[in-house]
Order: sequence, then structure tokens, then C-alpha cells
Amino acid sequence: MATVTNTTLEKEHLVHHDHVHDDHEESFVSKYIFSMDHKMISRQFLITAVIMAVVAMAMSIIFRMQLAWPGEKFAFINAMLGDKWGKDGILDPNMYLALVTIHGTIMVFFVLTGGLSGTFSNLLIPYQIGARDMASGFLNMLSYWFFFVSSVIMISSCFIDDGPASAGWTIYPPLSALPEAIPGSKLGMTMWLASMAIFVVSSLLGSLNYIITIINLRTKGMKMTRLPLSIWAFFITAILGVLSFPVLFSAVLLLIFDRSFHTSFYLSDIYIGGRPLDNVGGSPVLFEHLFWFFGHPEVYIVLLPALGITSEVISTNSRKPIFGYRAMIGSMLAIGFLSFIVWGHHMFMTGMNPFLGSVFVFTTLLIAIPSAVKAFNYITTMWKGNLQLTPAMLFSIGLVSSFITGGVTGIILADSTLDINVHDTYFVVAHFHIVMGLSAIFGMFAGVYHWFPKLFLRMMNKKLGYLHFWITITMAYGVFFPMHFLGLAGVPRRYYTNSNFPMFDNLVDINEIVTICAIIGALGQGIFLFNFFYSMFRGEKAPQNPWKSNTLEWTTPMAHLHGNWPGALPTVHRWPYDYSKPDKENDFVPQTVPLSQDEHDGGAH
Repeated sequence: MATVTNTTLEKEHLVHHDHVHDDHEESFVSKYIFSMDHKMISRQFLITAVIMAVVAMAMSIIFRMQLAWPGEKFAFINAMLGDKWGKDGILDPNMYLALVTIHGTIMVFFVLTGGLSGTFSNLLIPYQIGARDMASGFLNMLSYWFFFVSSVIMISSCFIDDGPASAGWTIYPPLSALPEAIPGSKLGMTMWLASMAIFVVSSLLGSLNYIITIINLRTKGMKMTRLPLSIWAFFITAILGVLSFPVLFSAVLLLIFDRSFHTSFYLSDIYIGGRPLDNVGGSPVLFEHLFWFFGHPEVYIVLLPALGITSEVISTNSRKPIFGYRAMIGSMLAIGFLSFIVWGHHMFMTGMNPFLGSVFVFTTLLIAIPSAVKAFNYITTMWKGNLQLTPAMLFSIGLVSSFITGGVTGIILADSTLDINVHDTYFVVAHFHIVMGLSAIFGMFAGVYHWFPKLFLRMMNKKLGYLHFWITITMAYGVFFPMHFLGLAGVPRRYYTNSNFPMFDNLVDINEIVTICAIIGALGQGIFLFNFFYSMFRGEKAPQNPWKSNTLEWTTPMAHLHGNWPGALPTVHRWPYDYSKPDKENDFVPQTVPLSQDEHDGGAH
């Protein structure tokens, strides 16, 4: 049955491919705006995510200035936020909460989820499995446009009178459920919820498309055990998305009902100004269960694509086969499964039964095992390799570093007795940003530097790439590592100022160091932005296979051909990691090269 499906779909793709080339040139609108070509859609996701990242980074700098120098006047804050939110250059406390909320929302959803998966799943899935395009180009286009509309609504919420949502990126009720609770719970919160509902639609359309494409459109010879690890990562990520995003949608929908239709899913026994509300029977803890049942798989929806990209980059630039190919697949499958049974570790402070807490402690510690398998396998792949330290390779090594650093603190937070002491402090902020934020961003940068030739047919400037890496990793650790000490000292997160607590007076210097590193790190991203946009138009033209890689995308012409290969699709004969084979003339053997009589297929063992 699978063979028949593959053949049928292949014929359809060939017909579509021929039609594209027989037809006249596409118009600007159909080629660049409402495109159904996976390569153009990946570029649309990437550029949208880059713009959203710049917005989120600017927000973080504004609220970090307040944390480092509370009460100081900064003219640029007044210039950016106006008199209502930045009067006399001092950040308004309500806007502080809003900036923290929207910064977190943009980074988690619009940069690390939509930007990373949308860009690289779209670019690499058809290329690396040997397909003409996605299973449905139309649904792929819709996926991007729902993402774009969602982004516009989220950014627009920052410009309304009452300000954007300000209940934190996790939008816990009752703050988010009662419009009268705080200014950021009025129209801004409604727009946040609408934006997220549309974002979920985008993610589901994309994920279903990725799964169907990988299952049905693999070229001849492309067995599952010959897939690059990047495709395995995108495949498992898409499955996690399909299973977890509907839960977020339901949580958002019930919150909309509580806000607009006076239901009581999350509300009960609430007093405002001494007056009891009519709501009875609900529980804000229900929202936490729904949110984190989605929220923990979301951590791996963000991380797995970055780990898949890193697998490709490290193997290619170590000139060695990836160590433990099947163990790497097994570890990703284990991570995907375990990610659904650890959500309670976000809720140790909700008064849950201690026995239930111990179950979540066990499952959370368990997920460290497959995570460690990946880290050790990366290190073993690099061990005694002929390392090519390209910018992509440096960012991949940076990912391994941050993944291990953040993972160690994760073991502390996994233990309920230890977690209770540092819950809602900067220790959690430090762990979360290092293990998820930094690792995913490093993976994204590695992917951009490595596949820029396929995205834009040009090369990025290597020297600027090196400068960008060293500024980024140094300043990133300068920002997030000291936060562990703030958290151990008990400094709470999301507070506008800690100046009312004398016990924190000696820690102001640490906040200043963190903010200075954040500003330098943000300026360092200007190097990347210049390199990215300049190289897009003026960079050196890319050769056919600049990194001497084995995977199928480097066999396509260096032109944006709708259909990817001009003639028949390539046939695959081997796994993608045949590097430095002693009996071969070159140190790489593309997947399209047939096996000789005495060779075995690496993926089969």
C-alpha cells in the first residue's frame, strides 16, 4: 500500500513539476508572497522570526535596564514607550509586566517554535528525503499565513491603550481570566488569546504536513534507517505538536469562555475590592495542568529541531560518521514519550499530593538519560575528528555546552524538595533560558550558517560569523549564569524592583553585570543581522556542495527550481553519514553513490 501511495504521489508531483516549467513565469505575488514552494515558505518563516526576535530582544533590554538601575531615568524609554508607559524616562510597573510577558511569548512561540520548525522543517524535509515539495503546498502556505497573522495580532496588542497582556507568558488565571484584575488583562489579553489560537492552527497545519510528507514522499531507497537525524527530529517534533497543541487550544478556549461568557472553569471564590464574584466551582490549577501538559512537550518541540540540526552539522564538520545513529533515534523517541509524563514538575507548589510529586520527580529525572545519550554522542562524534570549525560548527558546540550546563541545573529543579526552595526565583529563569532558550537559538544560528547556501544561494561571511559566535556565547553566559546565584539568594522573578527588600541590596551589582552583558550581547546580534541581509544580496555565490556533505539537498542545482531536481528524483543507496571511509578517495560519500560489494549500509547496523 505504501508503495502504491508513493508511486501515485510521485506521479502527481512530476505532473505538477512539469506544469510549473511549461507555464509562464510566476508573478511577484505568487512567487514571493502567496508561494506554495517549500523553499520560499521556509525563507518567509525565517525572516518573520528574525524580525520578531529583534522586537523581543529590545523588550528584554528595556526591562533589564529597570532591574539593574531601578528608578533611573532613561530618555530612550520615554521615546519608545511615550508618557503613559515611560513617563520621565522611568518604566511603568504595569508595562514592565507586559514587556516580560510579550518577550517570553514571542521568544517561545514565534521565534523558537514557529521560526525554528517553520524554517528548517520546510527547507529540509523535501530536500533531504528526495521529494519535489511538501505533500500539500496549499496547506503549507496557509500554515505560514496563519503564523504571520498571529504575529501581527501579538505585536498589535502592544499599541492599545490598556497595554498588552501582562500575566506572564504562562497567563495563569485568575489574573488572565478577570479583565478587571490588572490593566494588562483587558483587550491586550483578549488579543493574546486570539493570537495564540491562530498560532495553534498554523502549527497543526504545518505538523500534519511534515508527518505526511516524511511518511509518504521519501524517494526510492530512502528507508527510515537512512533518514538524516535532522528529519527524525522534525518528524518527532511534528508528532509532539499534533498531540500537544490541541491541549493548549482547549486551555485558551476555556479561558476565553471565563473572560467573555462568565463561565467558571478556572474561577472560584474570588473577591475583588471586598466584593465576592459569582463564579464558583472552577480551579486555576486546572489551567496549570492543561497549560503544562502542552508546555513540557513544547520544550522539546523547541529543542528537538535544534538537536537534529546539530547532529548534521557536527557529523559533517567532524568528517566522521555520527556516533550511535540508532541510539540517537531511540533517545529522541524516548524524549518525545517522556515529555508527556513530566508536566507536574512545574506544579510542585500547587499543593499536589506528595506521592504524585514523587512520581513526577522520577519521570523528570528519567528524561535526563536520553538527553545525556545525545550529549555524549555529540562529544564522541567530535572526539579525534578532523574538526572544521565553521561558524555553524561553533554554534553546534555551543549548543552542546548550553544543553549540558542547563541540564545539570534541571536535575536540581526536578527534585521537589530542592525545587520548592528556588521556585519562582531567578534560578528557574537561568535554567530555562540556558537549557531551552540558548540551546535552541544556538541550533537556529547553526542551521542558518550551514544552510544559508540552500536558502539564498550565497555564502555568509565567515569572519563575521566567528565574531558573532564569540560575542554571543560569552555574553549569553554572562547574562544567565549569574542568575543562578540570584535565585539561590532568593531573588524572585518578575518583580519590578527588589529595592524594598534590604536582604537583596548586596545583589544589585549582579543585576548590573547581567544587564551590561545583555546590552553587549544584543548589539552583537547586529553583526549577524548585517551579515544575514548583506550576504543575502551581496554574498559570495555558493558552490554546489560547500561543506562536502552527503545528504540529498546538496545534489540539487544551485537555483531555486520548483520541484528541486530537474529530472528524475535521486535514488538513495546508503545512510547519510559515510565520512572518512578508508577505502574511498574522498572523505565523503553522498547518499546517491551505490554500495560496493564489500560495503555495508551504516544505518542498518
